[in-house]
Amino acid sequence: MTTPEATPEATAMPYGTPDTPRVAVRGEAHLEVDPEIARVGITVSARGPDRRTALEDLTRRNNHVLELVKSYGEAVENLETGSFTITPQLTDKGRHEKIRAYHGRVHIQATLTDFTALGELVTRLADLELTRVDGPWWALRRDSPAHREARQQAVREAVQRAREYAGALGAQLAALVELADQGAENAAPAGMPQNPAGRMMRSAGYGGAPAPDAPALDLEPQRQTVYAQVNARFTMTRPEL
Repeated sequence: MTTPEATPEATAMPYGTPDTPRVAVRGEAHLEVDPEIARVGITVSARGPDRRTALEDLTRRNNHVLELVKSYGEAVENLETGSFTITPQLTDKGRHEKIRAYHGRVHIQATLTDFTALGELVTRLADLELTRVDGPWWALRRDSPAHREARQQAVREAVQRAREYAGALGAQLAALVELADQGAENAAPAGMPQNPAGRMMRSAGYGGAPAPDAPALDLEPQRQTVYAQVNARFTMTRPEL
């Protein structure tokens, strides 16, 4: 009985050979950059003794908020309405439940690129009747050049680290075998939870006439951290041991 000859692929070592060793490294990059956009959440509320009154008040206040935000023109990159609710408020528990009032809410999100206008806008919004303001949440755009720069810097660091390891052995890098994002080798995606970046300011407007010439809020944009990580494998020349 003869034994089949081993093919070169079967005898090849997955981590290199003495004549062609491999070196595996990780490259990382951390950048601190200024934010590009700021998001603000706006909640408009209304309350009325009946459904029609609550809806009319909510519509009026919602239109006022939208007109105010749109008046800032190009400073507003995006404006969208999220959820709308109208809820009956029942009387205290008893044998016969009755509706005392109706509560309505509309949630709006505005994205701004002009941070000077942002401080004035949030102050004017918070000065409106039954209007709540949440934010700002500072962020970068998904296609921000900062992400590309971080990835490129991570690759350069991986090459430099591999070159230093090879040099410590009296060898030189020969070829790139693999370059992968962190987690790209796994079947399951290695997602990182995204936390809305930045300090959050909350404010609410209550009933009554708005104060004239409300001062603009001075906001300091929070710098954003951009992180990139890659895994790289290289072959190198034979070490001089």
